Amino acid sequence: MDQDTVLDQGLRGFPAFDSIFAAHPVRRGTAVHPLPAGRSLAMSRSTVNAFMRANEVAGLLVLVDGRVRLERYALGHSATRRWTSFSVGKSLTSTLAGAAVKDGAIRSLDDNVVAYLTALTGSVYDGVTVRQLLTMTSGVAWNETYADPRSDIVQLYNGVGASIPSPLGVAKALRRETPAGTTWRYKTVETHLLANLVVAATKKPLAQYASEKLWAPYGMEADASWVVDDAGVEQGGCCLQATLRDYGQFVLDGARVNGAAIVPEGWMRAATSKQADIGAPGHGYGYQWWTSDDGSFEAQGIFGQSIHIDPTRRLVVVMHSAWPTAVGEALEARVVRFVATVAAAVDAEHRDP
Repeated sequence: MDQDTVLDQGLRGFPAFDSIFAAHPVRRGTAVHPLPAGRSLAMSRSTVNAFMRANEVAGLLVLVDGRVRLERYALGHSATRRWTSFSVGKSLTSTLAGAAVKDGAIRSLDDNVVAYLTALTGSVYDGVTVRQLLTMTSGVAWNETYADPRSDIVQLYNGVGASIPSPLGVAKALRRETPAGTTWRYKTVETHLLANLVVAATKKPLAQYASEKLWAPYGMEADASWVVDDAGVEQGGCCLQATLRDYGQFVLDGARVNGAAIVPEGWMRAATSKQADIGAPGHGYGYQWWTSDDGSFEAQGIFGQSIHIDPTRRLVVVMHSAWPTAVGEALEARVVRFVATVAAAVDAEHRDP
């Protein structure tokens, strides 16, 4: 399949996941959290345009201190159009797990997973804690290589038609690789399990819980949607459809609604700090967030979806993209360089306001 064909499929499919697959609505509320316009960020239009073209960026948003400093759309995308999150949705699932802890629905992060997901009793997940799901340190074997047709992630979705299979059956067939809590390995299936766990604990669909705890009270601009599996449970590791403007700022605000955090005290600090060593100097993994030792952190999804948050600079950079491949070193390197250019532009303002 050539690059143009992949791009065309992405442009048709990424805004339309909730028309391809069953999905639950994440309802907005009556009030909208303001994202006022700020002065334009001092970056040349040619620099921004070149980056967007090279990385097939459909939507780009830069917020500084809650103000819109740069907002661009391409490839038919717009401010009112939703786009699928891929694994960016993992970070929202993690935040909802935090809300469930604060609500008392999840009693402790050190609880056995099977205390909530009884279907996994006797499986490799019996003895794994909620915390180990959050940090992907269960020790369960898993291959997340998207280009390998025999990998676990490809097999998870192999043959998917109008419905997506529940992860519970897949999880029961997995084997142990290392003792629980000793090794990090990226596993989308574990965020799907985390979503099942939050649903079981709260006794509410994840989309409804997201609406009640965050989407409506915080004041997101538009309804979102969340693709569900054939058991009617949201795909916690994937497939939240939302507009560009409804990502990121709530995390920089500490997941607070009307001044009150929806998660326990210290949750967001722990969630966005290194909880697991991923073998990359200067970087780590928190509660479903990719962390950096400089204090910034990210949500990342295949085909170029990302949220970069830098609390020191009060900076949020959000991207919707349609990369020709799920992952790619050159594409990822360009994102890193572009975000660094944005940060440098913010720093220059402080030096010469």
